[in-house]
Amino acid sequence: MRLRKRPGIKEKMFSYSQWVPMDAELNKGKWSHLFGNTNPIFVELGTGKGNFITTLAEQNPNINYIGVELHEEVLISAVKKAADKGLNNIAFLWININQLDKYFSEGEVNRFYLNFSDPWPKKRHSKRRLTYRGFIKSYLSLLNPEGRIELKTDNEGLFEFSLNEFAATGCLLQEISFDLHNSEFAEGNVMTEYESRFVERGMKIYRCVACPPSQWLYQFTKTKEEVFVI
Repeated sequence: MRLRKRPGIKEKMFSYSQWVPMDAELNKGKWSHLFGNTNPIFVELGTGKGNFITTLAEQNPNINYIGVELHEEVLISAVKKAADKGLNNIAFLWININQLDKYFSEGEVNRFYLNFSDPWPKKRHSKRRLTYRGFIKSYLSLLNPEGRIELKTDNEGLFEFSLNEFAATGCLLQEISFDLHNSEFAEGNVMTEYESRFVERGMKIYRCVACPPSQWLYQFTKTKEEVFVI
């Protein structure tokens, strides 16, 4: 679907300066200054109209959320949601995801969310998928060693591709579900706008968690300790 740009939308966007910081790249390594605390930073990549991230921000006041979105036509809806709810633990970046390293320092992010990203189904477009290994390496460079990447999609092909790409970059895969809403991980799940529509149609939702390679050592050590105790 091609989005139609509304006149004056850029001006409207930056009128919400509390949620869309000007010169946002100056916050690199200093997001704690912007939020006024040292709470964990959770980032949604492709935040769309913002139902997911604003709901989480409302539920978890002790976590700072940042929504990243390229298309201002949908981002403005997310910003308005945050403003209407009076949220002070959320901000938005109006940028391309391939520019993340200009806005975050190494280890500054505690969690990345990838929700219903464009599957780019043609094989020649695989490098455009947000779970292509080049993107994953970028996320890992910004992620706290104890952090995680959470993926949800309705596209089985993209999910299988993503599992392989996460594995290729050494990630520890956890909480894999091929039918989220009929799994143990359904409890507490916050849905995006797309997800709500897909579920209403009876479509399966695929989900997984990918953790930095450093967590393999922790998992191995923990397993050894459990075996020793037994």
